Amino acid sequence: MSTLKIIIASTRPGRIGLPIGTWIAQVARTHGGFDRVEVLDLAEIDLPFMNEPNHPRLRQYVHPKTIAWSEAVDSADAFIFVSPEYNFSMTAPLKNALDFLSAEWAYKPVGLVTYGGMSGGLRAAHDIRQVVPVLRMIPIPEAVALPVVFPQIVDGEFVPNDANTGAANVMLDELVKVSAALAPLRATV
Repeated sequence: MSTLKIIIASTRPGRIGLPIGTWIAQVARTHGGFDRVEVLDLAEIDLPFMNEPNHPRLRQYVHPKTIAWSEAVDSADAFIFVSPEYNFSMTAPLKNALDFLSAEWAYKPVGLVTYGGMSGGLRAAHDIRQVVPVLRMIPIPEAVALPVVFPQIVDGEFVPNDANTGAANVMLDELVKVSAALAPLRATV
């Protein structure tokens, strides 16, 4: 059974990441490439800034939130990060969530849905793609960039256009392939 986990990286009140994350989760369920699709909302998970006394590579967690986060990430086969661009980079909560763990991320592909102003979050995507390989994740090149996305939020829901949905399906096709190819490596972690 393959599991895709969608991580919503914004925790800001009034954020638009939640409706975008809800949309991409529905697209993924309709796509059908993964048996299970789950949303992990960093605002709900509410990780403190790194407070574990041991290095994450040891997997000797002492705090319940870290243990739950480890289990949530460990049980995934692939990820989609839904991330805004903050000051030309990823959000601090996403970086913190990545830093909390180590082996749990290994050999899992990650697709990106980024949003923001004219750049559509591409600078955040660039930074994410520099960090995740250190955790042995595989960032796929196919992605969804949503420039000037705010008019697409109507009554609290994201209203995609055909290009958004097309890009999402192409990204999901690649996530399925890469996740399957990496499965033997995940079995060794």
